[in-house]
Amino acid sequence: MGSEGRMARRVLLGTWPTPLEPAPRLAKALGLGADDLWVKRDDLTGLGGGGNKVRKLEWTCGAAVAAGATTLVTTGAPQSNHARLTAAAGARLGLDVVLVLAGTGGASASGNIALDGLFGATVVWAGDVGRAALDAVAGEVAARLRERGGDPMVLPFGGSSVLGARGYAECGRELIGQAPELDVVVVALGSGGTMAGLVDELGPERVLGVHCGAVDDPAGTVHGLLAARDEARCARASLRVRLDQVGDGYATLTEASMTALTLAARTEGIVLDPIYTGRAMAGLIAAVRDGEVRPGRRTIFVHTGGLPGFFGHPTTLGRAMSGLKAGDGRAGSAGSAG
Repeated sequence: MGSEGRMARRVLLGTWPTPLEPAPRLAKALGLGADDLWVKRDDLTGLGGGGNKVRKLEWTCGAAVAAGATTLVTTGAPQSNHARLTAAAGARLGLDVVLVLAGTGGASASGNIALDGLFGATVVWAGDVGRAALDAVAGEVAARLRERGGDPMVLPFGGSSVLGARGYAECGRELIGQAPELDVVVVALGSGGTMAGLVDELGPERVLGVHCGAVDDPAGTVHGLLAARDEARCARASLRVRLDQVGDGYATLTEASMTALTLAARTEGIVLDPIYTGRAMAGLIAAVRDGEVRPGRRTIFVHTGGLPGFFGHPTTLGRAMSGLKAGDGRAGSAGSAG
């Protein structure tokens, strides 16, 4: 375990436990029994618009506070949920935040980017670069801060590290207490830490990750986090990962994701985002269709948040707006609205 792990001290940033809610209308639409599908509402974690990154930040920020850090530095895509919640965590803890984001800025002033500004973060645009280059720029930013007398700590991409994954081991324990009979937990697989933590607590047979395109080797990323914690915990081959929902790439809206987020909205009033939870729900739909998830067994869908990202994705907004039903203003003219 590295120095980050030795200094680990959790700071409370969220509201726990998050609710576990039934989704009977969505379950029936998917071909499951009315009591088969439940939603773990990790979009309702409280801090900064909510989302799964809060659980990870409680540990990574805890290490930063214990080390006496004055600034949090992290990386991400322009609409990064982790970056937004790092900015919020910094505001809560009284720490400066620098976000090193891919791209050149100016493409969108909505969604997570707007909240980054609201929380007072500094953004460094790294250009059209990959993960390794982002990490290098973050390292350079941290070095400059040290030269000026600051004490920065670089938090991992997506909050995903052995330490950050502890947050989702805790989520697994919550789920066991809320639904001891659970059969499978379906979750978006982005930077890997959320799935790794769940697998660490629940075992690989009860966690189905849906790859969203954030990393090149999703199973290897999850396995690496688990192996760093306990080499014997599980074999890579035992991990359940669906690779069929990435489509044309991480930032793109797929038809399956649009169908999934529309279905969730119109059956349960739950909003998903196009990149993570929309793909995860599309993966659940596909898993039911091909028999990987079956009726008569308790399935948990982990809602990992991302609502601001919905408003930062113009294609998705346009498709959602196209679903508006027009009425003529007369009483009873709006169909089922009455």
